[in-house]
Amino acid sequence: MNLIITDYQHLSDLTGKMREAAVAGDWDGLIALEKMCSQQVARFKPRDDVPADESARRQKAALIHKMLADDKAIREQTEPWMRQLQQIMQSARSEQRLQNAYLAQG
Repeated sequence: MNLIITDYQHLSDLTGKMREAAVAGDWDGLIALEKMCSQQVARFKPRDDVPADESARRQKAALIHKMLADDKAIREQTEPWMRQLQQIMQSARSEQRLQNAYLAQG
């Protein structure tokens, strides 16, 4: 198999696992997989990554489309969770400010 396709296939496998972790709510697993994905991207060798033959180009394009779909699905799972976490943190900060104000009056 073409080295470029092998690299993209491995990256696609990782994004698929990230998608599964996000759907399952496995945030720790998602974070670990994201680190692996970043490491894989960092290992990509600078080169002309356009495959020579049409079949490999189509395969690369399909892998890229699959990774983009995985990314979208991951964001659909994580964005509501991130909004909820942000609301919790804002509520905790508001509560802390109220406690500080109350203690300062006392």
